Amino acid sequence: MKRFFLLMLSLWKQQLKLYAAAALIGAAIGVFILAPSYNFVYSRENTNNKLSSLEYVFSELVSIFDGNIAEDNLILFYAEIGAMLGLFSVGIYGVLHKRLTRIESLKAELQKDLAPIIAQGEGPHLEFKSSFRWDLEQSRINRTLEGVVLKTLAGFLNSSYGGTLLIGVSDNGTVLGLEKDYQSLKKSNQDGFEQAIMTAISTNLGADLCSSVHVLFHVIEQKDICRLIISPAHRPVFFTQNGTPKLFVRTGGATRDLNIQEALEFVQIRWKREA
Repeated sequence: MKRFFLLMLSLWKQQLKLYAAAALIGAAIGVFILAPSYNFVYSRENTNNKLSSLEYVFSELVSIFDGNIAEDNLILFYAEIGAMLGLFSVGIYGVLHKRLTRIESLKAELQKDLAPIIAQGEGPHLEFKSSFRWDLEQSRINRTLEGVVLKTLAGFLNSSYGGTLLIGVSDNGTVLGLEKDYQSLKKSNQDGFEQAIMTAISTNLGADLCSSVHVLFHVIEQKDICRLIISPAHRPVFFTQNGTPKLFVRTGGATRDLNIQEALEFVQIRWKREA
């Protein structure tokens, strides 16, 4: 627990330093750019100032450094405006950078061929499932298999990098296809399968998370494969098992649930870092 608090303190210090630097840079822009620019425009409109813009701004900067500032000068006001703009810019940049990073990550994932993905085998960011709801061993619909898929999706959603889940592929990389899953649905095709996946996500994990799961279908060896590309969630994702909400995470090539203390620490670090 002590190590956790020390890590959180370190993260807060880094974030505070970032915002302080942004405020100082913004204040400097306000003092050395905004204020002289405004004064130049004002002097041109109300006096016979013949200096060029560069000459005037330079003279203003010299006055500032010499301490020759008029009592009615709005230097402090422009410093405050600049600091606020600096902080605002950091916030906007953080949001845009996060979204652009996720877009680029998704684009890179979409450009990958499925065969090499299967060949690399399961790992921290890749998992195979033989089916979504059809039990191949018992030759019947088994809804507990949906829970296994949802548990894996929750683990990827809770990770910082997301992941890829292939349905219709065995653990050893053998392509099995989705024919049996299709037959278990009212709408026995790709659209019906996608609807079933999204309905399960919306019902069990949250409707807001559907946009974080991208569904693609591929045909290999004349068999359909469903490829789910999962982006990191904007909030902690819990999946309820036996009436108990659980937080699942990826550890190596597996998905496991955390105890209460682990879950609290994980959520604090994972989504504080995202903030």
